[in-house]
Amino acid sequence: MLIFAIDDEPIALAVLHNAIAEAVPVASIMDFPLGTDALEAIQKQGLRPDVVFSDIRMPQLDGLALAARIRSASPATKLVFVTAYSEYALKAIQLRASGYVMKPVDADAIREEIANIAVVRAVMPNGLWVRCFGNFEVFWNRSPLLFDRRQTKELFAFLIDREGGVCTSEEIIARLWESETNMAAAKDRLRHLVGDLRRTLSSIGMEDILVRRSGRLAILRDRVDCDFFRMVDGDMETVNTFTGEYMAQYSWAELTTGRLVFRIQKG
Repeated sequence: MLIFAIDDEPIALAVLHNAIAEAVPVASIMDFPLGTDALEAIQKQGLRPDVVFSDIRMPQLDGLALAARIRSASPATKLVFVTAYSEYALKAIQLRASGYVMKPVDADAIREEIANIAVVRAVMPNGLWVRCFGNFEVFWNRSPLLFDRRQTKELFAFLIDREGGVCTSEEIIARLWESETNMAAAKDRLRHLVGDLRRTLSSIGMEDILVRRSGRLAILRDRVDCDFFRMVDGDMETVNTFTGEYMAQYSWAELTTGRLVFRIQKG
């Protein structure tokens, strides 16, 4: 296991390194004082860390911005924020993180985050697997499925969120691009995204899960395996992996997040 530790404060970085080393003795740990250094190791050296533990408040490139760039360059990498500020921890979870630990960091906190990541990976099957808990990600045979366009991936996320329900073009546009005023241009953009999504699914032989008729769009729910569907269907093992995060990078998913949280609280 390759783990990156990032913190611009030398003492804090040493504490983080030692905590990781104690919690995961078999891991290879690389220390970076800046997020830009870690990003260069990924983009230029081709390193693919399994987990990145990163401070949030850093010069040049803060942790939140770093998370977006790491996710783009290395989609399978899990990023855990390290912070002394509880308000940043909440922000981190809402945005892009797989988890967070509060300073001062200790081995128990690192061990818990690694265990949470392992649980998520353990339930991932072969074939097409859609993960909605945390950030929305799509996998094919346990490897990330890459989308040429960010909005194509978001369109697929929205169709998953609708649980197979039929969506009109107007419904999709209103949710994904709520500030859009030029409906003709938006529909043209949507047509291109639908074509791109179909090509992406076709590349893995799964184009038939996308259904389009008379300007309406849906996915075949029973052909898609994902944690969200399993939870809705009452699978308790999957329910236990839900920590309150659902499609965290999409603000429109907050309604479903609230519904799932209420379901857990209600028991």
